[in-house]
Amino acid sequence: MGYSGYDIEDAIVMNKSSLDRGFGRCIAMKKHTITKENYGDGLSDRIAKPQRDTNGVLVMQNMQALDEDGIAAPGQIIRNHDVYVNKQIPTNTDRRVADTNDKLSIIKCIIRHTRRPEVGDKFSSRHGQKGVCGTIVQQEDFPFSERGICPDLIMNPHGFLSRMTIGKMIELIGGKAGLSCDRFHYGSAFGEPSGNADKVEDISNTLIKHGFSYNGKDFLYLGILGHPLEAYIFMGPIYYQKLKHMVLDKMHARASGPRVLLTRQPTQGRSRDGGLRLGEMERDCLIASGASMLIFERLMLSSDPYQVQVCRKCGLLGYYNHKLKAAYCSMCKNGENMAKMRLPYACKLLFQELQSMNVVPRLKIG
Repeated sequence: MGYSGYDIEDAIVMNKSSLDRGFGRCIAMKKHTITKENYGDGLSDRIAKPQRDTNGVLVMQNMQALDEDGIAAPGQIIRNHDVYVNKQIPTNTDRRVADTNDKLSIIKCIIRHTRRPEVGDKFSSRHGQKGVCGTIVQQEDFPFSERGICPDLIMNPHGFLSRMTIGKMIELIGGKAGLSCDRFHYGSAFGEPSGNADKVEDISNTLIKHGFSYNGKDFLYLGILGHPLEAYIFMGPIYYQKLKHMVLDKMHARASGPRVLLTRQPTQGRSRDGGLRLGEMERDCLIASGASMLIFERLMLSSDPYQVQVCRKCGLLGYYNHKLKAAYCSMCKNGENMAKMRLPYACKLLFQELQSMNVVPRLKIG
């Protein structure tokens, strides 16, 4: 059924009480690798035991998970900001005589996290009807049948039209009939001579025998108002599974952070704490909206702004002499016609790369 608008575009509405009972709960494992390196001259990283004062109380509370060897014990509970390997690095890490034959010590930690479903987590039935959780609703606001049965989740019927996953409908009424008469139903859509499989009409007859509608639909009441719903709702047991795409692993935002050495632009990707790319098509939308200052901010100010000295006469990039406190043009051999200009660092890099290939771009300044 369609419910509350939070289930459009394949999203599903979930019952909070079902999640409390353990529906969709999963364990995520994350591996972290810590390398203990040697720097030569007897210098190396070390794993130190946690510091304690004279009374044996920990100096730093974020080291409470550590054993005396400086590594968290297996099965230890780790909270936010807790240290799980206390690695100390020497101040002088110039690898002057670092031996390439050094055996590196590697500590691998696997952190186990039990997660309950949240808005944005992905689920799917066995028929490829996948969708994210659109909202989580209290059980008392969920629709319920005359028998007091409340669904675990609600899926929008628009998911069937173009996908034509008829098997899912057969699974639903087959599961409902199987529960009623206490036996397994074979999952084929066709009858078999051996009698192992149930045709839809056989399933419907079983449902009628046990007091259900022949087409698997139920009479439901609206949980919020208590009124009967105007339509009968197709309801029954379906096998659902949680997929590995979870919001917690995909959530990413950045204000300022690391930059690529060559272009001085923000790094790319969630793992490197990268920026969110404003591409060609997004730029076109901003141009169409007339938001020119937003383009300027996104493509330059928030990316790689750089100040250059440009010669008005020859149009080439000059440089600023900090001793003389004056700009100078290497081509014209003077600093008389110099102007300051701001442009993206990647643009300045492109000009210099073109010049290295004997292609000379010149800037015309009005």
